[in-house]
Amino acid sequence: MSLVELIAQADERGLAASGLACLDRCVPLLGGDDEVLRPLWASLSDAGDAADWGELLEQVRGKLAGAEEYAGSPEDEAALLARRMLAAAPVDPSAAEVRVWADACSVAALQIHRLLDPMEDEQDSVDARREGRTEGMSPLVAAELRRQVTVLEVLAGHGAPGLRRALEVSIEGRRVLRAVVSRRARRG
Repeated sequence: MSLVELIAQADERGLAASGLACLDRCVPLLGGDDEVLRPLWASLSDAGDAADWGELLEQVRGKLAGAEEYAGSPEDEAALLARRMLAAAPVDPSAAEVRVWADACSVAALQIHRLLDPMEDEQDSVDARREGRTEGMSPLVAAELRRQVTVLEVLAGHGAPGLRRALEVSIEGRRVLRAVVSRRARRG
């Protein structure tokens, strides 16, 4: 099943977790620590309170506040996309709003990985990747696509208990992106 189909079939929790996972993997671009989104993850669990999402989201926005500047480098563009993901997160994770956000986060996260991948991606757009056309895909984009699919599949198959695995996938992706950003900074 393609990423687009998985998003279309996901329930509210799956969509919120999918968007949050994309954002979580991009935290290195926002200057946040590895635990900054943990309260939002907890609010999605059965033990958490989804009603706390909005308040927790505002706290995260305060911690990750930064200028929306674009100086022309891929790193600047990637950080701007990550900031927009955070800014667009719905305060009330209702099904309609969270579906739009999760879809936008998916596109933004793939675009961020495409911008930062030293290898060329043969496609002009990430839309083809999301629809399942993966020939000639760059390694960093391919890994991000796999992570997005895995998060949605785990949550569709396991519900709230799948949140732990979704978080593990995001942590792995965050480490990879942090290494890529660090490598690019040393070269630049």
